[in-house]
Amino acid sequence: MINKFWLFFIFVGILVAAATGNMGKLTQVILDSAQRGVNLSLGLVAVLTFWLGMMKILEKSGLSALLVKALGPLAKFLFPSVPRDHPAMSSILMTMSADMLGMGSAATPIGLKAMKQLQELNPDKETASPAMCTFLAMNTSSITLIPTTIIALRAASGSLNPAMIIPTALVATCSSFTAALCLDRLFRYLHTRREKND
Repeated sequence: MINKFWLFFIFVGILVAAATGNMGKLTQVILDSAQRGVNLSLGLVAVLTFWLGMMKILEKSGLSALLVKALGPLAKFLFPSVPRDHPAMSSILMTMSADMLGMGSAATPIGLKAMKQLQELNPDKETASPAMCTFLAMNTSSITLIPTTIIALRAASGSLNPAMIIPTALVATCSSFTAALCLDRLFRYLHTRREKND
């Protein structure tokens, strides 16, 4: 669907440029934008490679495992219906730690795996379980200690201090995480209350 929108915008842009006699400028803008896109991509590759290397060092040094262990009590509180030794709990913890380290691209496949494993525990296969809803709320609004991707984008764009975003990102993600979990608990409470009244 989004491809149709892009095609529409491109087509309208070409028509407007042709109607106003700016086809030469349109060609120049396309070439300049393509060049900026390539430069930005190369900058991102460099910075992301650095941060991926740092994450690998954290993993090899055991700090990543310590983070997973530290998140255990929080995960048990958030997901009381998931057994501690179930593979879903391990996937949830790995997703949480990847999100906290700002590695959203690494967290996505682990998160999909966690959701699949939570579905195995779900008694009603047609409706998302409370654990699945909590995981979705938590995963989409996770706390980020190091916003790796944003730092990479800022560095690739020529920022003098790309890591300056860290305190702001921490406040924003803590706020979104708290709001998401509060709303998750509220809706779960309202749903349970409605079921009891029915």
